[in-house]
Amino acid sequence: MEYKDYYQVLGVPRDATAEQIKKAYRSLARKYHPDVSKEPDAAARMSEVNEAHTVLSDPEKRAAYDALGRGHRAGESFTPPPGWDAGFEFSGRGFDGEFGPGGHGGHDFSDFFSELFGHAARSARSRARGASGGRGASGSMRGEDHHARVLLDLEDAWRGATRQIELRMPQLQPDGHVRLAERTLEVRIPAGVKPGQMIRLAGQGGPGLGGGAAGDLFLEVLLRPHPRWRVDGDTLVAELPVAPWEAALGAVLPVQLPDGSTLKVRVPADAQGGRILRVPGKGWPGSKRGDLELVVRVVLPSAWDPRARALYERMAAELTDFDARRVAAAEAERASAEEAR
Repeated sequence: MEYKDYYQVLGVPRDATAEQIKKAYRSLARKYHPDVSKEPDAAARMSEVNEAHTVLSDPEKRAAYDALGRGHRAGESFTPPPGWDAGFEFSGRGFDGEFGPGGHGGHDFSDFFSELFGHAARSARSRARGASGGRGASGSMRGEDHHARVLLDLEDAWRGATRQIELRMPQLQPDGHVRLAERTLEVRIPAGVKPGQMIRLAGQGGPGLGGGAAGDLFLEVLLRPHPRWRVDGDTLVAELPVAPWEAALGAVLPVQLPDGSTLKVRVPADAQGGRILRVPGKGWPGSKRGDLELVVRVVLPSAWDPRARALYERMAAELTDFDARRVAAAEAERASAEEAR
């Protein structure tokens, strides 16, 4: 995916005011609108201009885009880092359309746009379907729901915790520039919450009008990358380092889970590297607890250790008929045959 420099597309500086962005958009729209333009690439250029304007004219999207885009150049290969927009608080305004290729007011927006902002549209629509707000009989109106993505430690999501979460809400100032208003909330994280799930904070969204109730704040859960564990749905996945003799002869090994408890896991004899050991019911907690998957990784003693080197030399001398390539090829063929069945 290529990085898109929306400021370059509109021909404005990065500190441009809202009025400057509006003027640049209008000028380019007059030049490239397919109904009036004689340019051969008018439709494609107009799509780029619409996409850039959609982002830079919205204070919330612009603030998130600016935080992501520092140090990147147009056209370079780009993948947004996990949780790049965590901590930005967005209102429903601006995410009520269908984003992504072919999906915002008829505009064919890029994969870059969809990757950055598509999740917000989906979460906003899912909340809108269940919302019961609106104008009351007395003319009061419920406040807008807000949403944000939050990065949680895997251990906190597993056990549950109460943590302070800092959020930044982009706000357009009278001078046309955007300022980030910050607030800190104390959030109770329910045990077993999974990536993609929402934590609802009632009354923490936008203020109501005419005495109406405030909207809610929805926190979409992301997990920080963990050096050991990975969550796949309800399944908890990790590598299980084993010594060569443990893999060859079998062993019962301790495995410490994210809550600090220890589980005993049996490694069967002749376990090869990459083998998956599944422990039912010991995965991610919840109403239906998932499984634990441990991927065997055989860790060899270093040959710089004289004792290990002597043993390796003895194996090389005595196991002259062992061909690692032939054994591996036979195992791969057997696994392929099993999959075909």
